[in-house]
Amino acid sequence: MPASYIPPWEDLLRVLPEIVLTVGGTIAMVLEPLLRPEKKRRLGWLALAALLVALWATAVAHVFAGPAFRAMIIVDGFATFFRALVIVVGALAVLCSLNYLERERADSGEYYALVLFSVVGQCLMAASNELIMIFIGLEISSISTYVLAGYLRDDVRNNESAIKYFLLGSFATAFLLYGIAWIYGLTGSTDLSEIRRVLANPELAPAGALVGVSAALMFVGFAFKVSAAPFQIWTPDVYQGAPAPVTAFMSAGPKAAAFAIFLRVYMTAFEPVASRWEPVVWLSALATMLVGNFAALVQNNLKRLLAYSSIAHAGYVMVAVTAHSEIGTAAAMFYLVAYAFMNVGAFAVVTHFARERERYVNVDDLAGLAQRQPVTAALFALFLLSLIGIPLTGGFFGKFYIFKAALEANLYWLTGIGLLNSALAAYYYLRIIVVMYFHEPGEAAATLAPPAPALKVALWSSAVATLVLGVFPSLVLDFAGKSATLAR
Repeated sequence: MPASYIPPWEDLLRVLPEIVLTVGGTIAMVLEPLLRPEKKRRLGWLALAALLVALWATAVAHVFAGPAFRAMIIVDGFATFFRALVIVVGALAVLCSLNYLERERADSGEYYALVLFSVVGQCLMAASNELIMIFIGLEISSISTYVLAGYLRDDVRNNESAIKYFLLGSFATAFLLYGIAWIYGLTGSTDLSEIRRVLANPELAPAGALVGVSAALMFVGFAFKVSAAPFQIWTPDVYQGAPAPVTAFMSAGPKAAAFAIFLRVYMTAFEPVASRWEPVVWLSALATMLVGNFAALVQNNLKRLLAYSSIAHAGYVMVAVTAHSEIGTAAAMFYLVAYAFMNVGAFAVVTHFARERERYVNVDDLAGLAQRQPVTAALFALFLLSLIGIPLTGGFFGKFYIFKAALEANLYWLTGIGLLNSALAAYYYLRIIVVMYFHEPGEAAATLAPPAPALKVALWSSAVATLVLGVFPSLVLDFAGKSATLAR
């Protein structure tokens, strides 16, 4: 691209969400030293405003859908879907963080700037049509999240979480970058559509074994980001050690963006060699569900339990990826939306209940919560029932569409094992509900103050979205179905 190149105004409109978020994060950092400590909470509202404007900018970019910057970025329904999702997750995370940071005496503009910059990377990942751009977006998101995981610098758990996440994440990223270099050497391009064209042409396609190695190397990077087996080992320790609002953010936003690039790369660039990568994804989906659910059965720490739960749910989405169809892609997209709301809602309750220094994060600490705060307990129960997949919740239709797509792809064994895993998961979710409703109140529940207004907004927004997706799934599923035909 020449140094004098000036992008058309349509190109700028197509990256308007990233521009808005970058400006918002920069303003937050500039204002940080100018505000007194008691006024730094305003930077959280600034971040929330930037996210809401970015959501509007996503709609504007969708009106001007098309390729941008020499087709390195492509704005289509798929990109718009995931952009909107990660921005909403970022907004919910900010709402959960406002009182948390004040409680921990850690209010700072850099926290909100990091959230915004992480969402910038996630939006870029969703809209990228080129492997180098995908890598850049992934690194922008990952580096910000590494820092957020260790944000409370005087907390040993935060430090351990950040170090583990950074070191293991760096190794996974190296595999991804090596895979990108390999496929570039084989096809002479990092453009997804061009790679697909080369691999689909028998006269141009390189040796299948070499393409398989490239796909496998990239799979390592993607599987790490989505917490898929056998690269899920970091998830419980990082989720447990990170600040609760950061864990809520990590469990939904970066994971959704990682699945977006997973779907776009494997359904576009590597679609001609699907017969080679489908068995690997099949095995990974199976192992992910089994590891997540069986490990969650023996957990007593809420954050660690929800971390293993998150691994299991990544396995369900992997089932949809294995289906290798537009119906499977649409099912994965719908499930990621439903999962984002119910999981962020569950972590919002944990954020509220944990108190200063996250003293109360065990399942037994929830004893009698329904007697002390019946509304909070009811909302938490709703999120847990949705995670199980009970009808009239978003989680039910999410699993229904995933297993329907798997059956249509003749994945009978994987569907059966997935259904058994869902039944198995009911045990550890219902255990939490039993403790809240049928145990006598303990010290933790007895001393719990009502949720702060900002946290209430996050809780009720997540709850309403979970119910709406369970009653009117077509509101999201129709758009997901139209967007599932990826740009080729």
